[in-house]
Amino acid sequence: MSVYKVEICGVNTSKLPILTNAEKEELFDKIEQGDMTAREQFINGNLRLVLSIIQRFNNASENVDDLFQIGCIGLIKALDNFDRSLNVKFSTYAVPMIIGEIRRYLRDNNSIRVSRSLRDIAYKAIYAKEHLTKKNLKEPTICEIAQEIGVDSESIVAALDAIQSPVSLYEPVYSDGGDTLYVFDQISDKKNREENWVEEISLNEAIKRLPSREKEIIDLRFFKGRTQMEVADEIGISQAQVSRLEKSALKSMRNYLRD
Repeated sequence: MSVYKVEICGVNTSKLPILTNAEKEELFDKIEQGDMTAREQFINGNLRLVLSIIQRFNNASENVDDLFQIGCIGLIKALDNFDRSLNVKFSTYAVPMIIGEIRRYLRDNNSIRVSRSLRDIAYKAIYAKEHLTKKNLKEPTICEIAQEIGVDSESIVAALDAIQSPVSLYEPVYSDGGDTLYVFDQISDKKNREENWVEEISLNEAIKRLPSREKEIIDLRFFKGRTQMEVADEIGISQAQVSRLEKSALKSMRNYLRD
């Protein structure tokens, strides 16, 4: 796949505009007021982001025009879900969504599909290799990597072979004015999956909207592992009150996440 052609999907990539931060903010203001022209300008001003990301998939057999279109879908989804109040740069928010959209497309259209568990093993192995190399100042053996991540050597070899071309965790994926995203930012494991990225942000926002007492109970119960009785003793109310406030908080969070 060549990603260096000038025209992709009828778009002259050599003439794609670049928006300043001030221009982005101004366009956001207009977009929030329903200005469709501003929305189109913002999307066009971020097509370079899509172009830079599809270069990461230059080993894929898919047509570059198809990948560009899929990347644009991810960009539009990011714009539709972006919340400026989170104080996150749009590019930081959009990159995982664009990459996720492209990877899902490749996974669904690949006749030889690599299972998610196999990919996870491969990326964990890459992470462990980088970590052990830095720690011991020498490249680790497969057995050492296997011991580090608790997976047998055969599974690691199979996983690395399945993804074909493992890369350094410190290889940049995208750079926007010094705010560089690296491969390790996109590693999928039990605590950080691309598909859960937006959900985690939404969950944090749901918690922020709770009254202080309910927020404290949710934190103690689900993030610090306290029992209801322990929470009751810690904040000075009855266990029944903790139970009632906890149920109320969870109901409020579910309602927020459904909206």
